[in-house]
Amino acid sequence: MSQEASPPTPAGARHRTVDVPDGRIHLVEQGTGPLVLLVHGFPELWHSWRHQLPALAAAGYRAVAVDVRGYGRSSAPDAVEAYRIGAHVEDNVAIVRALGEETAVIVGHDWGSTIAAQSALLRPDVFTALGLLGVPYAPRGGMRPTDAFAMIGGDEEFYVSYFQEPGRAEAEIEPDVRGWLAGFYATLAGDTMPATGEGAVFFVPKGGRLSDRFVKERPSWLTDEELDFCAAEFERTGLTGALNRYRSMDRDWEDMADFDGAPITQPSLFVAGERDASIAWLADAIKAFPSTLPGLVSSHLVEGSGHWVQQERPDEVNRFLTDWLHALNGPTPPAPTRTR
Repeated sequence: MSQEASPPTPAGARHRTVDVPDGRIHLVEQGTGPLVLLVHGFPELWHSWRHQLPALAAAGYRAVAVDVRGYGRSSAPDAVEAYRIGAHVEDNVAIVRALGEETAVIVGHDWGSTIAAQSALLRPDVFTALGLLGVPYAPRGGMRPTDAFAMIGGDEEFYVSYFQEPGRAEAEIEPDVRGWLAGFYATLAGDTMPATGEGAVFFVPKGGRLSDRFVKERPSWLTDEELDFCAAEFERTGLTGALNRYRSMDRDWEDMADFDGAPITQPSLFVAGERDASIAWLADAIKAFPSTLPGLVSSHLVEGSGHWVQQERPDEVNRFLTDWLHALNGPTPPAPTRTR
């Protein structure tokens, strides 16, 4: 695929760029109405929200999916320090203002979930409600992240530690971006992940690579055209901007010292795939929702889905999002629902 080929854009959506403090952010928007800002994770692009854009537009919302700084057509500063969480929050505020709005609902997946949560925590005047997909909100804690990750894995290395070393993951990924992405997506997808030992892929054996444990199947929800587009974007930009989010975690911990244990009180939504390893690792964060997310309106586990829940099960996620958006001030249900 040519690097200049047109991306697979939903009919009726349009591309634009807006100014932010350190450069420009590329986004794709569709619809009119209250603004809903969609923030992707690693290693994704605005494209991970391709199914949500038309659904939210049809439901009466202005849906906007961004390329996070360091990704796709957005600016990618060189310095690792430029990827600290506060910079992402400033980007999101600047996007809302550039779109002529004062407030927005913010929804994130994976790293985008963390970025969305911190945006809601730091700027409740702008972000009036919060949707979290895949990764629950976990307030800042007492241990420096790098120290905590170093304790995980025993004789093997936790993937976050692997990603934190500058240049190391790039050396693995960039010689075959398309192949690496295909393997990473498949290994974390509900219909192709290993039947047993799902967590092993997150650990790197001594002298090995993260991709050594990738599966070879292709997920049913990912077409050749879609994979080609994602691969071409990362081939053009490289992976350093995306990986710099992992390399900024200690800086985030330092920057957020005044918010240790802080709850997010805006109306919120949580959706995750039942087979997503994040909900097992972060089970304590989910159990703490009554105190950390006191405004939780609804919570859903999607049976059979893996990590890429809004791409794997778009119809369910679209329904959860639109129902939540239509009833943000409704009563909190007593427990998560489970869907097939």
